[in-house]
Amino acid sequence: LFLLLLLSLLCLRGRGQGFGQTRFICTSVPLDGDMCAASAPGTGSAEELKSTVLQLRETVLQQKETIMNQKETIRELTAKLGRCESQSVLEAPPGEPKGGGAGRKAGFSKNTMGDLSRAPAAETLSQLGQTLQSLKTRLENLEQFSRMNSSSQTNNLKDILQNKIDDLEKQVLSRVNSLEEGKLNPKNESEERGKIESTLTSLHQRISDLEKGQKDNRPPDRFQLTFPLRTNYMYAKVKKSLPEMYAFSICMWMKSNASPGMGTPFSYAVPGQANELVLIEWGNNPMEILINDKVAKLPFVINDGKWHHICVTWTTRDGVWEAYQDGTQTGSGENLAPYHPIKPQGVLVLGQEQDTLGGGFDATQAFVGELAHFNVWDRKLSPGEVYSLATCSTKALSGNVIAWAEANIDIYGGATKWTFEACRQLN
Repeated sequence: LFLLLLLSLLCLRGRGQGFGQTRFICTSVPLDGDMCAASAPGTGSAEELKSTVLQLRETVLQQKETIMNQKETIRELTAKLGRCESQSVLEAPPGEPKGGGAGRKAGFSKNTMGDLSRAPAAETLSQLGQTLQSLKTRLENLEQFSRMNSSSQTNNLKDILQNKIDDLEKQVLSRVNSLEEGKLNPKNESEERGKIESTLTSLHQRISDLEKGQKDNRPPDRFQLTFPLRTNYMYAKVKKSLPEMYAFSICMWMKSNASPGMGTPFSYAVPGQANELVLIEWGNNPMEILINDKVAKLPFVINDGKWHHICVTWTTRDGVWEAYQDGTQTGSGENLAPYHPIKPQGVLVLGQEQDTLGGGFDATQAFVGELAHFNVWDRKLSPGEVYSLATCSTKALSGNVIAWAEANIDIYGGATKWTFEACRQLN
């Protein structure tokens, strides 16, 4: 039986040599049968076997081609991943693990709510410069205060702070030169960053302490809010919400030269509607007021780095609105959210646009500049009342819904309060 099987295999091998690879098929045949004429049960004739083998061979070739294509795709993706990893190693700030690249996008550093991202060196230097300028401005304000209230202790503190600011400016300039010459390695940059941040923190605290001393001596409405940087974590919150209103007047002093667009001076969100009442200048668009997501463009020209007084009035009847700049009416319109009362129980934020109730801030929509005397009334002010506000008349009224007072405002994320007297500090 063994010899019969062996002869059968040899016979089939001989028939298969004419079409590709050798294939062995084992089958049993009767002792008196023709071994070479026998075929495997259910396999058909030799021609059928040959056709099957050719089909299998074609399938294998197609699969091989598919695998080659997939290998090429894998090589391309591997090369791209390698470039991303090398880029993340180059951009990884001191103190962070280098390599891997997981979770980082090259060149992208979007902030999240309340979180400071590590910015590239050039951006960090720019922010340091802006912070220094803000501190210098606050120090100048303290100098004005000290001139009116001369004290040897105040003058000594002022001199110390001025010297610290001068030293910081020298450090920043030195860092710029080192970056331009390519001499700054990651270790030195980390040490220098730590020194500068530590000094800035100490300087900010000293100035804040001095400003706190001023607060005890100034009226509650003689202050301004400063938002020096475009971030998604710096803002002020009004402690009181708005009531249901069928008309309103909103007035404030404002100063900004931010570009493009000064951002969002204020936003009011209610449950289910983040854009219940918003004043925004975003990108290259003109300033707009939104009521329940309905928009009106306001004819303000105030992005010049000077103080301006602005007012917007509105009534739900026919959605009539009016805009005032520096005491003069500059525009008006109608059909702005007609017959839609402003809803109560919301959150009123200064300096940020809300995408959710009390949050969802976007740095690109943040207000950059200074803001003061934010007042809200539940009625439409007359042109004469608006003019009195803009000219600091003794007849000027405070808001009967929201009155500008330090006790009504909480600040977050580095926004600051310091002394401001309308009409005395104008430009």
